[in-house]
Amino acid sequence: MAVLASDVFDRLLTPEERAAADKRGEELIAEYKTLQQLRKARDLTQAQLAGLWGKDQVSISQLEKRADMLLSTLRSYVEAMGGELNLVVRFKDSPPVTLTGLSTETPREKA
Repeated sequence: MAVLASDVFDRLLTPEERAAADKRGEELIAEYKTLQQLRKARDLTQAQLAGLWGKDQVSISQLEKRADMLLSTLRSYVEAMGGELNLVVRFKDSPPVTLTGLSTETPREKA
């Protein structure tokens, strides 16, 4: 007999934990759609983007499914499409701030 996932979650998680898990699930789905929609908005297939970026199509597919990635990876993804990545910080009580000085170079280790 099949057991519904929602029944298991209701039994094992508090309402607060369930709400947090549901929220994170929605965030992950939104992140997946965002990268895929960005690529599609540029009228590119995964294979075309892979060629522009010097990767294979499987790498693009895997990247678009990731919930977390390095800033340098995201920057490269955007630049391969001919774009530029800017990071903007927003607080409710102040105007947006664009972060600068975040280079693609990795920091040097201290000697």
